[in-house]
Amino acid sequence: MSDLGVGSTVPLRQLGRLMLEWRNRSGLSQARAAELLEMGATSLARIEKAEITRVRTGVIKEACGVYGVPEDIADGMVRLAQQAKVKNWWHSYRDLMPKHLDVYVGLEAAAAGCVTYQPELIPGLLQTEGYDRALLCARWPNDPADERDRRTQIKQRRQVAITRKNHPLDLDVVIGEAALRRPVGGSAVMASQLRHLADSSTRDNVSVRVLPLSAGYPGGMSMLPFVILDFGTPPSGEPTEPPVVYLEGTVGSMYLEDRDDVRIYQSAHEILRQAALDETASRNLLRRIAREYAS
Repeated sequence: MSDLGVGSTVPLRQLGRLMLEWRNRSGLSQARAAELLEMGATSLARIEKAEITRVRTGVIKEACGVYGVPEDIADGMVRLAQQAKVKNWWHSYRDLMPKHLDVYVGLEAAAAGCVTYQPELIPGLLQTEGYDRALLCARWPNDPADERDRRTQIKQRRQVAITRKNHPLDLDVVIGEAALRRPVGGSAVMASQLRHLADSSTRDNVSVRVLPLSAGYPGGMSMLPFVILDFGTPPSGEPTEPPVVYLEGTVGSMYLEDRDDVRIYQSAHEILRQAALDETASRNLLRRIAREYAS
């Protein structure tokens, strides 16, 4: 991306997608929207493509009014514009972003490839509904049923990225054996989850490897969960989106775009991948443990 060396591109990338989405929803052409906003069509295009280092919040507020963006999402878009100057973006859950404006989900939906390491949980893109609901009940025990339904529906929509016919997401995961042994939702839920994981691993675009407990600490350190999103090679003339490392924490999430930081996590994933069982052995282990849960 041009002109994006100053700060994190993540907030502006998500803002650009939202600006484009809501302009399309309003039925306005780029030229007509720019006219209504009293700005050049090229300037509006640069916002939508995130080819900028900063954008005035007044422009976003005005665009939200023209496009008919709901107030809560409009507030979130303004917050994204305000976050554009940071280098590595730390997104605290206390920022109170609207429920329907999930930055990570937006990035994941735009990605061409996803590489992840999960030492103790099944990755979200491969979770069954039963496994997901059991986690939600444990994490937010006081949530009403409709809120749990909303969260589950988001997870199910995310998973379409793997099975869609056109350009399905390439998913490469390493899962710690502890994730297979740590029960979530009971034996029946775990048996179903592990069978689903094994079945999913037969897809051409999905690689699942299990890191056995016997592997110890590859690279001499204990790695926390991480996700690397890659956005592929864009059509000629379109801006290139750099890969992003996503680190989810208890009180917030970190998005890393610095090339050296990304390379460190890419190297770590390769070390973990080499230490893990191969895909066939991993699939056999998943099916064997699933039978143990079912017996």
